Amino acid sequence: MSREWLFQARDAQLPPSGNWRSWLILGGRGSGKTRAGAEWVSGMALGLAPFTKRASGHIALVGETLGDIREVMIDGPSGILSVSRLERPRYEATRRRLVWQNGAVASLFSSEDPDSLRGPQFDAAWCDELAKWKHAQETWDMLQFGLRLGDNPRQIITTTPRAVPLLRHLLDDKNIPVTRMKTSENAAHLASAFMASIEERYGNTRLGRQELDGEMIEERADALWSRDMIEKLIFADTPELTRIVVALDPPATSNKNSDACGIVVAGLDENGVGHVLLDASLSQVKPHQWARRAVALYHQFEADAIIAEVNQGGEMVNAVIGAADKTVPVRSVRAKRGKYLRAEPIAALYEQGRVRHAARFPALEDEMCDFAPDGLSSGRSPDRLDAMVWALSELMLGSEYKPRIRRLNT
Repeated sequence: MSREWLFQARDAQLPPSGNWRSWLILGGRGSGKTRAGAEWVSGMALGLAPFTKRASGHIALVGETLGDIREVMIDGPSGILSVSRLERPRYEATRRRLVWQNGAVASLFSSEDPDSLRGPQFDAAWCDELAKWKHAQETWDMLQFGLRLGDNPRQIITTTPRAVPLLRHLLDDKNIPVTRMKTSENAAHLASAFMASIEERYGNTRLGRQELDGEMIEERADALWSRDMIEKLIFADTPELTRIVVALDPPATSNKNSDACGIVVAGLDENGVGHVLLDASLSQVKPHQWARRAVALYHQFEADAIIAEVNQGGEMVNAVIGAADKTVPVRSVRAKRGKYLRAEPIAALYEQGRVRHAARFPALEDEMCDFAPDGLSSGRSPDRLDAMVWALSELMLGSEYKPRIRRLNT
């Protein structure tokens, strides 16, 4: 640990303020989360601010395996021994522990053996790559029973996220501060060739969002769409299109707690294949703002019409679009069935390979893979998905517009 770290570290690598017990860091590969964990342990052992006011005497180092703890958390390029420039602890291999000159001890525990945590007690703990732990819940529970020494026992959890139950539970706990780190934020400390290679190969992919951006990528077993299905239907080259529409699912209100305004541009090619061209949905905007956005996209894509759901706004929707540009044709649609029933035939088109995406649309894909008979798991309205469903329904499930061929000029 060096006091220089306090000036070199990014804000995300320093402990959050407040009286927290657990601090969760979700980070991509090489994002600096291991360095943050190692510096935190070193600071806790030595009693250095801003990590602690009093040195921690008994620290638990918990990883997937004992080998991972040794290779990554202790001996790795960002491990405890590498960052301990102020005072380097002694590693006692036979006793599986680090010992500092002031008597502080950090003991190693593997998720393969939760029972090894029965008996020992601690005033601090570092849990690394929790999403990979073998017996995650059992190991976590045993650690919590032992984290009972000192005035304010604390733990830091550093992991690349995966949709495992324990990590979901921690994210749902409002008392746990969560820090997110992207690989790109630590690019200055990584090989430029590595950054170029992974961005080219994994940028904006599902795996890239998880392993590089540190995002939790989830999908529900009963959702209408799956990640694998969508992955196979992404094509950067869009053919000539016979029709293009801008679909609009406006929110009922524009306050900070209101739903988003779903805006999706889609087209149909001469073979009857639908193409989702853009997710331009907006959050916390007023009616004139989403109306201007929809009109601008209508002109940008040389669309045939704006398809607008009017269940929430009625004639107001047509009026506000007309105020933005009275020449734009608007087709009003009104939902007579539930969102799930409207989405089912569109999902069937995806299963048949009759819909493609022109690019990655992460927020839209998240809604698609979380949309089940009871809606989104969050309980919020699937506004992006709704707009997409309206667009593809207009293009592929019946229409009153005649086709005309044009090339995209965006």
